[in-house]
Amino acid sequence: MLRLTLRSLRAHALRLALSSLAIVLGVAFIAGTLMFTGGMRTAAYAKAGVFDRHTDVAVYPADGGSNNPRDRKAVDETVLAKVRAASGVRAAEGEVTGTGGVVGTNNRPVLGYSVVSSIPTDPGLQSYTVRQGRLPQRTHEVVLDTRTVDKQKFAVGSAVRVGGKGSQAEAYTLVGVVDVAGTPKDFGGAFIGLVAADALTVTGEQGYQRIVAAGRPGVSHDALAKEVTAAVGPGLTVRTHEQILDDNLKSAIKDIQQFNAVLTMFAAISVLVAAFVIANTFTIVLAQRTRETALLRLVGATRGQAFRSVLLESSAVGFVASLAGVGVGAGVALGMQALLRAMGVVFEGGIALSASTVVLSVLLGTVITVCAAVLPAWRGTRVPPVAALSDAAVETARRAGWVRLGFGALSLAAGIAALGFAGRSSSIATVGAGAVFTFAGIVMFGPVLVPALVRALGWPLRRLLGATATIAVSNAVRNPRRIAATATALVIGIGLVSSFVVAAQSVKAGIERSVDKEVGVDFVATGVGGALPAPMVDELRGRRELGVVHLPRQTVSNQVEVVSAHPALVRTNLRHVDSGDVRQLGAGTALVYRPLARAKGLTVGSAVTVAGRQFRVVAVVDGTTGPTDPSENVPLGYRISLSDADFSATFPDVPVVMAAMDPAAGVSKQRAKDAIEAITAKYPTANFMDRAAYKKMLTGTVDMLLAFVTALLGLAVVIALVGVANTLTLSVVERTRENGILRAVGLTRGRVRAMLAVEAVLMALVGALLGVGLGTAVSAGAMSFLNGMGGEFAVVLPWGRLALILGFAAVAALAASVLPARRAVNRPVVEALGTE
Repeated sequence: MLRLTLRSLRAHALRLALSSLAIVLGVAFIAGTLMFTGGMRTAAYAKAGVFDRHTDVAVYPADGGSNNPRDRKAVDETVLAKVRAASGVRAAEGEVTGTGGVVGTNNRPVLGYSVVSSIPTDPGLQSYTVRQGRLPQRTHEVVLDTRTVDKQKFAVGSAVRVGGKGSQAEAYTLVGVVDVAGTPKDFGGAFIGLVAADALTVTGEQGYQRIVAAGRPGVSHDALAKEVTAAVGPGLTVRTHEQILDDNLKSAIKDIQQFNAVLTMFAAISVLVAAFVIANTFTIVLAQRTRETALLRLVGATRGQAFRSVLLESSAVGFVASLAGVGVGAGVALGMQALLRAMGVVFEGGIALSASTVVLSVLLGTVITVCAAVLPAWRGTRVPPVAALSDAAVETARRAGWVRLGFGALSLAAGIAALGFAGRSSSIATVGAGAVFTFAGIVMFGPVLVPALVRALGWPLRRLLGATATIAVSNAVRNPRRIAATATALVIGIGLVSSFVVAAQSVKAGIERSVDKEVGVDFVATGVGGALPAPMVDELRGRRELGVVHLPRQTVSNQVEVVSAHPALVRTNLRHVDSGDVRQLGAGTALVYRPLARAKGLTVGSAVTVAGRQFRVVAVVDGTTGPTDPSENVPLGYRISLSDADFSATFPDVPVVMAAMDPAAGVSKQRAKDAIEAITAKYPTANFMDRAAYKKMLTGTVDMLLAFVTALLGLAVVIALVGVANTLTLSVVERTRENGILRAVGLTRGRVRAMLAVEAVLMALVGALLGVGLGTAVSAGAMSFLNGMGGEFAVVLPWGRLALILGFAAVAALAASVLPARRAVNRPVVEALGTE
């Protein structure tokens, strides 16, 4: 049986080639993911201590220890003096990291999240890689990263304007260029290195995030840590060099593991599609070898031997294809890197191929192939030998049983119900469950649903192409289970792509409506990486060209959402004014939303207490409130609006991250724009834009995410289309004599090609249509869920993109029919007629 299995592999190598391609692509995604994240992990190990090469110990706040720029806990100069006084310490300096900005050569802020970091002046503590010049030694000296210097064409020795969240940009002398690419201080924007005093001024921090120290020669890290701990006393945390590296590495590896989990999810989708293709392939191949299997049974082979022979064959195919997949995986990993770089994502590392990656990928690919072949092998070896010898040696077209259809109906009903009631659910898992049950229902109904759709789509083609299309439709629906399995693979990939496409368009439309309703102004200024500088806000308020300067903010107080509002803009997000006059909103007054007013018995003229201060209710209103943090336990509609001034006085610690502005009466938009630009140009941590640009900025992230997801799901769609080509190729082999008869009675080569092209396009279009339908339903459920959380989203169908998806499926199916058609028409008619 082993020799027969090997001979069978050689004899049917071409038939298994396309199924092997599906395995190759599925395993390539897995291997590519492992290589890509392996390279990131290797780079993380190399970069973990890049800024602590000469740090022997570091002192952090008691619950600190993180280099996160958002960590505002600090240690002061008193602690620094104690560290320097320790006998084992040779040098010590404070370190602060925060946000800032650089004004580019075009007099505009350099975009991106820019990091300001203090650089030690003691050479024994400096760990930066200097590409040009030197590191700063005194105030008003700065170093920038290589990327920023190259893009802005800055020159060492020239003046560069640097500013932070609390002040205007000031001129600093560029004394050097450093390389921080791929390090924890590379956030995609500029890196700004200053001496500690300047860093504190620019960032607005009140102290250091940590103190770094180098020990005297001969003093071990542990001994130095004990001395420093004794010197600073309780309430602070002292870490050794090794502990710092471990913490940095844990943080980096955690981020990589999260990214790896996302990529693995998409790899699993591709593998699932490949499993459908493989199972369908073995079903067809084993059906075509029914007589061969029967002869083996008649000459003495047992059912178990025949079954094991098929599994051995599948394991050999899976093993070889998986090895090839590992090789292709390197290209997939490089493609992932190119995609992320094109999207502007900051990461470091190449690709890393390890023995564990090879073993895991090959083992997984082989196991999946064998598992996919088990059911077809079990069915193929159950046919009695005598029945097989008298059969036409093709797979019988079995109808779907009532049990299958019954479970399919239940699954489909459960899925639709879950998606329909997603808005009343508090968990997004409801949408996921609805998607899974709906897909399962489509799979179970496939043998009935797919042929019906093929006939419906084939009706106009039959009118257009006549007998050619009629034969194609008949061939396509000849075996309902086969075409259903082929279409199902496409439903997975295209369904996911469609769901993201529809959801992205719906979210973008919702964001644009929200900007129009809740912002409702011509111009917006936002903080880059933090709050807007307070002096800039004061300057904007003082410009006569601006009639409205609104500072949108919100917070939660006593389980009530409190927002700032402007009398000229407050109506933009209101549906209805129940009572009172919203124009009276001003000092000491408030607007109360209907659900809170009903719950607390508030009416116009009532007093409402917010954070210990009393305000007079001037209107009860109804309008959008938006989702709040679930941990705050804010009931929907529990909202109070205060004027900007009252909000600032009541909640002085809530930062101003955006300013919304409109021109004054009689002032043109261009004049108002020039006035705003004259102010914001002095503050590099502010990003100024008009309403259209603001919308584009908000929706740009959605577009970027959609491009990333579509690229990753594209491989699953390609594998499914390989399944179409595979089914068509094996069907051509199966129908060799039939095609010969058709050609003998006058069917031309061109019509044979057209017949197979129509068959392929119908299979692909049915799968694509079901996928688009499933994706749209899932997106509708997701929008309903978001609306239930307080959002206002409507399902928006991007007809152009959906048509492009269907067109891509049709064109790819046409391409998939080329090789099977060539095989069908190139075989001599006489030889085809002699095939059994």
